[in-house]
Amino acid sequence: MRFLKLIFDFYIKASIHVAIAVYAFLRITEIYFDLPYNSNLNYFVFFGTITGYNFVKYAGVAKLHHRSLTNSLKVIQIFSFFCFLGLCYYAYLVPIKTLYYTLPFIALTILYGVPFLSGFDKTLREVSYLKIVVVALVWAGFTVLIPAMEEEKQTSINIVLLMLQRFLIVVVLILPFDIRDVKYDAISLQTIPKKIGVEKTKRLGLMLMVFSLILEYLTSTSNTVKTPFMIFFFLVIIFLMRAKIDQSKYYSSFYIESLPIVWWLILLGFDNF
Repeated sequence: MRFLKLIFDFYIKASIHVAIAVYAFLRITEIYFDLPYNSNLNYFVFFGTITGYNFVKYAGVAKLHHRSLTNSLKVIQIFSFFCFLGLCYYAYLVPIKTLYYTLPFIALTILYGVPFLSGFDKTLREVSYLKIVVVALVWAGFTVLIPAMEEEKQTSINIVLLMLQRFLIVVVLILPFDIRDVKYDAISLQTIPKKIGVEKTKRLGLMLMVFSLILEYLTSTSNTVKTPFMIFFFLVIIFLMRAKIDQSKYYSSFYIESLPIVWWLILLGFDNF
């Protein structure tokens, strides 16, 4: 059991789970826009998510404690290096035009983890309210806009609405993390729960999900996508309402981040029915 727990902790801490969630969002977009499966782009984003998340989470730690890194962190660093090689390989296979589209989102990811503000000691992550916007924008860009542009689909109202919906959904999925981190975040970092309180944060998340539900009915006409979204909608609401400051270790990092994967699997089931 201890070995399985070590494997599971590595799966979470090495950002594999969040990368699968991003991959699931990409596959959902392919279904919504009836796009062919694009393995090169999907694996480019998958390996890019692991590389980017681990860079943001561990770069500062490695810099400060490089002589006394734990074995688990060293393993994550090695794993991240091989994922970076995978990212480079699939970047070579992805059309150069698509890579140009990714540059603004890659830049946001780098600035999210590299200090460049206030005397070069502050990142976008440390700017009040900007953290959640940057993460949601990057997720929406990579999982909606990039696959649509890759297949040379002209920018349409449906792409814009789906990107807006994806942005709102990711914002809501981040809220349980912010609720959890209320007791850890610095006083200067004004996250939404710290500013308006936990209960109002949940009500805000509920309103954003209702808006995303309205967008769903504006962008889709088939019940094969509407019904899975409704299931996903209620699951998100349930998990959001049950979020609390003293939540279990894996509540946000596993269960919340599993919701896009669950949505994708349900969508696959209805799509193949």
